[in-house]
Amino acid sequence: MKIIYCVRHCEAEGQHPSAKLTERGKKQAIQLKDFFKAIPIERIVSSPYVRAIDSVKELQLERRIPMDIDVRLEERRLSSAPLDDWLAKLEASFQDESIKYDGGESGKEAMNRISEVVEEIPPGTTVLVSHGNLLSLLFKRFTGNFGFRQWKDMSNPDLYRLVLTEDGAELERVWGL
Repeated sequence: MKIIYCVRHCEAEGQHPSAKLTERGKKQAIQLKDFFKAIPIERIVSSPYVRAIDSVKELQLERRIPMDIDVRLEERRLSSAPLDDWLAKLEASFQDESIKYDGGESGKEAMNRISEVVEEIPPGTTVLVSHGNLLSLLFKRFTGNFGFRQWKDMSNPDLYRLVLTEDGAELERVWGL
């Protein structure tokens, strides 16, 4: 059995890979660490983005658990150029996973890369830190019913427990701000 706590990073100063946590985001990271106080954790896997790493750095230091950085957990690139109607295009990409915008990644491609990470995680309890769009696609892969509306309802941070067994998957939102 795999228990994967899927963390959407804490509040950040922006979307760039080097964007840091805001002061509020730093406080959220401490609250996140405190949430896990009584939960045994065997590993942490994070997006290489600073805001993702910093969201669980306090937890990692307190528990002395190595943190694996995996580029496959970086944010999904919808397009290489700014899109005036990006929200409508994102919604369309949830409805049709094969849609691919100029220089971007389709929902299917993003879903496959995060699914590879999850498949490689050994049994036990793992904290996985990534980004809202990518996590939404992971949840859609395993539950079939997580889409654009659920993505819009996610918070920063947000936390879901994904339990994977031979019989299937269970997803539960366990904490969000």
